Amino acid sequence: MTPRWPRLRHPSQAVVVGFGAAVLAGTGLLMLPAATSGPDGASLLEALFTATSAVCVTGLVVVDTPTYWTGFGQVVIMALIQLGGLGIMTFASLLGVLIARRLGLRARLTAAAETKTLGLGDVRAVIVGVVKVSLALEALTALALTLRLGLGYDNSWPRALWLGVFHAVSAFNNAGFALYSDNLMGFTTDGWICLPIACAVIAGGLGFPVLFELRRRWRRPGDWSLHTKIVLWASGILLVGGSAFITAVEWTNPATLGPLDVPGKLLAGFFQGVMPRTAGFNSVDTGGMNPASWLGMDVLMFIGGASAGTAGGIKVTTFAVLFFVIYAEVRGESAVNIFHRRMHGDTQRQALTVVLLSVAAVVASTVVFMVFTEVNLDRSLFEVISAFATVGLSTGVTADLPVGEQVLLVALMFIGRLGPITVASALALRRRVRLYDLPEERPVIG
Repeated sequence: MTPRWPRLRHPSQAVVVGFGAAVLAGTGLLMLPAATSGPDGASLLEALFTATSAVCVTGLVVVDTPTYWTGFGQVVIMALIQLGGLGIMTFASLLGVLIARRLGLRARLTAAAETKTLGLGDVRAVIVGVVKVSLALEALTALALTLRLGLGYDNSWPRALWLGVFHAVSAFNNAGFALYSDNLMGFTTDGWICLPIACAVIAGGLGFPVLFELRRRWRRPGDWSLHTKIVLWASGILLVGGSAFITAVEWTNPATLGPLDVPGKLLAGFFQGVMPRTAGFNSVDTGGMNPASWLGMDVLMFIGGASAGTAGGIKVTTFAVLFFVIYAEVRGESAVNIFHRRMHGDTQRQALTVVLLSVAAVVASTVVFMVFTEVNLDRSLFEVISAFATVGLSTGVTADLPVGEQVLLVALMFIGRLGPITVASALALRRRVRLYDLPEERPVIG
């Protein structure tokens, strides 16, 4: 008798299963002897951690990427980054479009759930657009990096091309993987390297819906959707504020910006202000930064970038919605209004749910770190938020953590990439619809 596999009843379950399958496939490939430079190959935990970090576009590592992995292993990591950035369901749907020239209803539902498409009719156009935008921006970034690495550094053109393509893919997908043992600390004051990478990170963090709309209506800001306006305003404020904060706090720190001249300090401060938006590259020693900078970066990492893109965190739209909810409540207004639009109650509940579930995951994981390791609160909180928000920045303790805590980081990266609501919905045994309302009563708040 042929076994019957359990049927996935909700699109979120298909998304979770798809990402899980990609992680397992990547783990298997990275465990092959051809993937590592050593004779023994990667252990299960090393392969699982790296594959999860790549698929979830995080960038946390437990081994040195350029020396531990061979060229084959690095190609696998780059492919996993691209696959995770595009989205498993997006990639699967693209194959369906290319092979069958059409998408079934189930494929449309799963792709719409992952890409945050508002209607089923435009799923195919969105999928093709996601791929086109990704490849175009990655190609531009790769070209800039290849030229600089070939002309300005001692690299052959094939080597420069490989480095340019890998870091372009890693940057646009907000992954943070680098083929240098010190990440990008060798390019701290090189604007020809740091600025293209920062621009790719920012573009990927805006999300595909915003990129699509800017391409169509960049001359008509008044016609932009509410989502685009929120993302651009919130992202701009966080980028400027984050860069200014880190630059000011680290200005005289001898371990980071202190030895640099003024232009170098401004460039490095801006670069480090961009990276907590879920990218994970670093051009200065993150472990040597001021604890106040770590706390500020915790906030930036937790907020993250925009929805339906390559960024992680709770998303800037979630943060903005809750900000305006508080603003409306303080002013005594009966409705939440943003840019002359009234916010629906469902959106407010979703934002609150995302934040509370995220806070619960971060707090519980931080407590586990402090109980079972000797890592202090500052570093524990930083590593946990970096994993959950799929950032990849580290104070230097990830590789030395016990097995249990590394497995916990794997789980946090997976949950953070998919989102707590998606994972919770996928795990729910059933969904109920209440056909009646209960009597209303108000408890005392505050």
